[in-house]
Amino acid sequence: MDAGGETTSDIRTVYGAVSGKPNLDPTRLLCFKVYKRRWFVLLVLCLLNCSNATIWLTFAPVADQSGQYLTVSLQNINWLSLVFMVVAIPLSFGTTWMLDTLGLRITLILGSWLNMLGALLRFLGTLPPARFKLQFPAVMLGQTLGALAQPLIIFAPTKLAALWFPDSQRATANMIASMSNPLGILLANIISPVIAKTSAQIPALLLAYAVPACITCLLATVGIRSGKPPTPPSAGAESSGSEPFIQGLKLLLRNKAYLILLLCFGSGIAVFTCFSTLLDQILCVKGYSNDFAGLCGALFIVFGIVGAGAVGVYVDKTKKFTEVTKIGLGLSTLSCIAFSVVSLMPHQKVAVAAVCSLFGFFGFSIYPVAMELSVESSYPVGEATSAGLIFVSGQVQSVVYIILLQALTKPITESPLSTCGDAVLSWKVSMMVMAGLSSFFTCCFLVFFQTRYRRLEAEEQAAHGTRENNDTTTSYQIVEN
Repeated sequence: MDAGGETTSDIRTVYGAVSGKPNLDPTRLLCFKVYKRRWFVLLVLCLLNCSNATIWLTFAPVADQSGQYLTVSLQNINWLSLVFMVVAIPLSFGTTWMLDTLGLRITLILGSWLNMLGALLRFLGTLPPARFKLQFPAVMLGQTLGALAQPLIIFAPTKLAALWFPDSQRATANMIASMSNPLGILLANIISPVIAKTSAQIPALLLAYAVPACITCLLATVGIRSGKPPTPPSAGAESSGSEPFIQGLKLLLRNKAYLILLLCFGSGIAVFTCFSTLLDQILCVKGYSNDFAGLCGALFIVFGIVGAGAVGVYVDKTKKFTEVTKIGLGLSTLSCIAFSVVSLMPHQKVAVAAVCSLFGFFGFSIYPVAMELSVESSYPVGEATSAGLIFVSGQVQSVVYIILLQALTKPITESPLSTCGDAVLSWKVSMMVMAGLSSFFTCCFLVFFQTRYRRLEAEEQAAHGTRENNDTTTSYQIVEN
């Protein structure tokens, strides 16, 4: 053991078992070291995720005020949010390569700078002399920079959990980092209407979002000194991203279990995106107000975060990734079916709110678990590659689902309860199709998905491996510094 308390030789023994290299001494006690600074790195990633989500949805809750101040149509305002989806899909492959090849530190610092520059540019673009000439182009450019940062930040939780946390804390760390994104969405829906009550307050709103982005960028640049700890917290962390990027993609394409997860859970992400995007338009037809729709969206996120917290701790203790994902996906589908029914009924606020809460509770709770499951089923492919491609699948399917569901709507000539304004659409067929798609892919996942936990098996083999002519079993312990 060296002066810093690291058990270097013992960790090399573990690495030998994982990587296939000769073990130095399999009878020695294997001692993995974890560092307290992992919580700081996790905090920075959470702040980045939260800040980027608020930048993404800054204008959606105050679309009318934003359009008046920027002197553009509501369609242009919608593009300030849509640009995140448009940019994320083509950049995702480059982001996964960067995380698995260049490392976590470079990726997070680049993401924090893009996030900060985008937030500052949005604010500066609304001030004189750009006020009446360059304001919308400047804001759009700022949004685009934020969109460039999104995949760098949103793909990082699984990688950070693998590199910095022991196997007993990985799912929890992934959950905390992942749920900071919907927390940012919730904050945007609360803060934007509170600050920007009139169009003249849009610059103040942009400043309110720029300050946290600057503070987070400073913390990331100065505080994150390395992409991984000096010594690994687990046997799997030592060989994290051991497969080259292209070779990793080839392995994923030959992995049946991973491909099923990619398609089925990607569909689940798409259904959640449709729900979040179209909630106001669906509920207003039956007389529910925008305030009530906002309440349902808030309940959706709050209960989702609560569910994710409980499930993350449970999975860390039991390692039942497949069972939890299947149960959660099944209950999410039942909630989706219930929503497709009660959302078409007027005067059912309690039922609609309850269903939205359950939908979020079961759906959000399995997101970080499914990301960990993608790593377990595809090990030793890099964490960013395996988890990132599932996010890409969800984004692509989200675009297809939103276009399909909107195409299936029908204009309604008479709707006395409607609070939608001039254009009133029937979402009955669309809701049935959304419930059907969710049911189909969930059934496919429940029936066909089976996988070994490859990373846990490698770590178990490393921790308890024996030599051919030695009956002594190797054990391990975790030391915190």
